[in-house]
Amino acid sequence: MEVQYFKQWSPALGRDMECKVYGHAGRPILFIPCQDGRFFDFENFHMTDTWAPWIDAGRCMVFSVDTMDKETWSNKTGDPRWRAERHEQWMAYLCDEMVPFIRQMVNERNGWEGYPGVIAFGCSLGATHAANLFFRRPDLFDGMLALSGIYDAAYGFDGYMDDLVYLNSPVHFLQGMTPDHPNVERYNNGRGIICVGLGAWEQPETTRRVDELCRQKGIQIWVDYWGHDVNHDWPWWHKQAAYFAPFLLD
Repeated sequence: MEVQYFKQWSPALGRDMECKVYGHAGRPILFIPCQDGRFFDFENFHMTDTWAPWIDAGRCMVFSVDTMDKETWSNKTGDPRWRAERHEQWMAYLCDEMVPFIRQMVNERNGWEGYPGVIAFGCSLGATHAANLFFRRPDLFDGMLALSGIYDAAYGFDGYMDDLVYLNSPVHFLQGMTPDHPNVERYNNGRGIICVGLGAWEQPETTRRVDELCRQKGIQIWVDYWGHDVNHDWPWWHKQAAYFAPFLLD
C-alpha cells in the first residue's frame, strides 16, 4: 500500500496541518478521526487493514486529516461563539484547501479531469463531521459513511445555539430544509450511509431523527440499525466499513 505524508500551512486555520494519504488510485475518501483524533488514527486503529482490499486494488484513496475538536467541540469551558467560529475555519480548511488538494491528486493518479465527488467517512464524532460535510456541501461530497455519530450539535455545545452551530446540527438544519431544496436532488444523486448500533455506548436517538427527517424531505440515504450486541467501538466500525465499502465504491 502506498502511503504519503504531507504537512501544509492552512490559511484558514493559521497553522500547519498534517495528513496522510493511503493508496495509488481510485475514488477519494476523506477520513475524519474520532473525537480529538489525529491524522494517523486511520492507520493506528487498523482501518488500513479493513480498507486494504479496495486501496490495494486501486478502487479508493483515503486522505486522513487532523481534527480541531480540542479547540471546538470538546472545549466545553471556551466561549461558544469562538468555538463555533473556529469550527467553521476547520470546515473551510477541509472544503477550500483539502478538497482541491484531493481532487488534484486523484485526477493525476487516475487520469481524470475535473472529478467532483469526495466520500466523507468517520466514526463517532468523526461521523458527525462527515454527515455535516455531506449534508452541507453536496457540491463537494457525493458520498458519506457515518458510523455511530450524534447529529445534534447539543453534544458539543450543550444548550447554546447560533447561526453557525445551527449549520453543524443536522437534526436542526434538515428540519428547516424544504423538500424542494436543490440539495435534496444532490443528496439523491450521491450515496449516503448512516449506521448505528443499539448496544453499549451507542446513542441512536439522533440517527432516528435524521432518518425521519430524510424520509419527510424525500432524501434517499441508507440508514441502518445494527443489533443490541453492536457497541460503540472500533471492532464494530471495522465490520461496518467492510460491509458498506462495496456499496460506496460500486
